[in-house]
Amino acid sequence: MIPVYIRYLSREIYAAVFLVLLAFLGLFAFFDLVNELDEIGKGGYMLHHAAIYVAMIMPGRVYELMPIAVLIGTLYALTTLARHSEITVLRASGLSTRRFLLGLLSIGSVFVVITFIFGEYLAPPAERAAQQWRLAATRSMVSQELRTGLWVRDGRRFVNVRNVLPDTTLQGVRLYEFDDRAVLLSISEAEKGVYDESTGWSLTNVAQTRFLPDRTETGKLDSLLWKSELTPDVLSVLMVVPERMSVETLYSYIRHLEENNQRTTRYEIALWKKLAYPFAALVMMGLALPFGYMQTRMGGVSLRVFSGIMIGVGFHLLNGLFSNLGVINGWVPAVAALTPSITFLLAAAVMMWWVERR
Repeated sequence: MIPVYIRYLSREIYAAVFLVLLAFLGLFAFFDLVNELDEIGKGGYMLHHAAIYVAMIMPGRVYELMPIAVLIGTLYALTTLARHSEITVLRASGLSTRRFLLGLLSIGSVFVVITFIFGEYLAPPAERAAQQWRLAATRSMVSQELRTGLWVRDGRRFVNVRNVLPDTTLQGVRLYEFDDRAVLLSISEAEKGVYDESTGWSLTNVAQTRFLPDRTETGKLDSLLWKSELTPDVLSVLMVVPERMSVETLYSYIRHLEENNQRTTRYEIALWKKLAYPFAALVMMGLALPFGYMQTRMGGVSLRVFSGIMIGVGFHLLNGLFSNLGVINGWVPAVAALTPSITFLLAAAVMMWWVERR
């Protein structure tokens, strides 16, 4: 049977986390919508398209924000209980720190499950659907196969890209241009494509074949300018960002890269992060407990919630930093992915030890 104090704590924490998460989602939805305003009017992309797109990427936001919401919500709930001396009463009744922590972790297991479900089953398909919706609204079509590269429809052109490098450079570009009657006009094959914001894509070492009504012409060009609404940001999304993939997709893609003797560090780090990220909610709850034990004179609710926001932002930044450093320096993927969580777990243990000694 669940102890009464666990039921009481869970009710307070779940309500606080839900409200914090709702507030964060509203804030990020506003930012995402503002970010889409620059694209409105391009290719039939209207405000209602942007609003639907922002709504469709919300499952991904839930996944990203859950640990921070758990930290701030738990901080608020425990600080409120401490201000009303309820935590003091619990400790005076014989509730040890170990039992209190285990109780919090049992409550936090719900957040672990929710984070995993959103990250594995809801966010990836929602992200794909959102990008397909956005591309349909801008009148572009995308199909991707591992063997044939990336296929993109760009107006009257069909584009095939063999590889998209991390710096958004394209390798092995083929442009198939058609007229309004779907008659093939030309085929251009370029060795490389580099994007410039002012001029568009610059293709180099181009072999071009033009199909005229009475003959076929071939030629070589040192460079060819390709103006398109398909920016590197869009292409990188179409190639699927590793952090947006599910565990199953990441594992399959890592196997594919290994079979082709290609570097897998970035994808392995993303895989380890996907496996470890749901448990960050437990780390955040462990960090919140020492704040609940502190006396009211050491800071009010507002100060502690602000501290929680700063800790959450620090965790998010550290998580991204170690991922990038891991890719650049070739670190062991598990080390790069788990170090931020382990660091904050140790910080929680030190804080708890300090509070207990007071």
